Amino acid sequence: MAQADRSGGIQYIVEGGHRLSGQLEPSGNKNAALPIIAAALLTDKKVTLTNVPRIRDTETLVQLIRSVGAEATWTATNVLEITAKNVRAVDLDPELCANIRASILLAGPLLARCGKVVLPPPGGDVIGRRRVDTHFLALQQLGATVSADTLYRFEATKLTGADVFLDEPSVTATENALMAAACAEGMTVLRNAASEPHVQDLAQFLVAMGSKIDGIGTNTMTVHGGRPLGSATHAIGPDHIEVGSFIGLAAVTRSPLRIVRAGTQHLRSTLMGFERLGIVCEIDGDDLIVPAHQSRTIRTDLGGHIPKLEDQPWPAFPADLMSIAIVTATQCDGVILMFEKMFESRMFFTDKLIAMGARIVLCDPHRALVSGPARLRAGRMESPDIRAGMAMLLAALCAKGTSTINNAQQIERGYERIDERLNALGARIERVPAR
Repeated sequence: MAQADRSGGIQYIVEGGHRLSGQLEPSGNKNAALPIIAAALLTDKKVTLTNVPRIRDTETLVQLIRSVGAEATWTATNVLEITAKNVRAVDLDPELCANIRASILLAGPLLARCGKVVLPPPGGDVIGRRRVDTHFLALQQLGATVSADTLYRFEATKLTGADVFLDEPSVTATENALMAAACAEGMTVLRNAASEPHVQDLAQFLVAMGSKIDGIGTNTMTVHGGRPLGSATHAIGPDHIEVGSFIGLAAVTRSPLRIVRAGTQHLRSTLMGFERLGIVCEIDGDDLIVPAHQSRTIRTDLGGHIPKLEDQPWPAFPADLMSIAIVTATQCDGVILMFEKMFESRMFFTDKLIAMGARIVLCDPHRALVSGPARLRAGRMESPDIRAGMAMLLAALCAKGTSTINNAQQIERGYERIDERLNALGARIERVPAR
């Protein structure tokens, strides 16, 4: 099915101050789709993936797997068929790898299929240092030899199961280790593993292909490796970060929204975080309802102390929702300390919110004190990364006047047709080529 061209630099022209209403459905989880696309290289049989988000990052990874010999065809807007019969170890396009962090996810599958892989350093969001050491340590323990200079080099005559302790619960390192362990000879125990919904989704996909994995959803997973992997059909789960973004959208625009098929089983920490800001949602089956009428009063800690909202590894409040939560807090009554623990550059976008009238004190690279509510005014801003870009879009939608968001293609790396979907609810977002 033809897809509208969404390449190149773009701007969003956003007219703020409009109430929204209606329902929308979250796209497939980008952070599940990317490792699952990479994992399709582990078998020479056809794999069919549904609910795949058509965003810049998935399109880029599809180009990369085609470059190593896989056949990948979009048979419908969100359906991707992959057959990797003749995968080969070739030099990967450094420009494509520099566009996405997910290029590092090719290390495990290509190592398993080809015995070696040479990767240019991955790119992605500029939100602080994102170490790759855990990938190296995990794959080394499974039998690979690794080295790094200007390129990352992995080689293994044979992968062998091992008791692997990850030095941090890195999502992508856990995913690389899972994929390699599925093809390793013998049993692998992954300890201190990440357990986010997208890691669980990858593990379920590997099981659908024929792998045996115990402990999915926990921090210790046991992979019974060496089983033949075959054809599978798998539906990517809903993006819980997009659901959280829509909760913030409803809150700042004071709009009633129903988020259908929201994957409510993965939302407990997200809902608790927004409740601290005075935003309470209702669960109706697998739908999430955000009423227009909210207290929007930040809940103080016992004794009237200033509360804190902090991100931590899953199942705690997700780091990718911190930018959304900060914008939401600017529209709530009270003071709260926002503590971003994972990335030292993610908070820097707050200077754009301050220029729009937000009352925020950036205490250091990891902490910001937000006092609300603040009447935001339109501004001209630039999206530095996916999540800060979406947060800026929320700020523009509740601000008075017309805002311009440059580098909006960053937002589209993670949010599928977000302008069209929000305009259908009553937003006024014009998507134009960058000027």
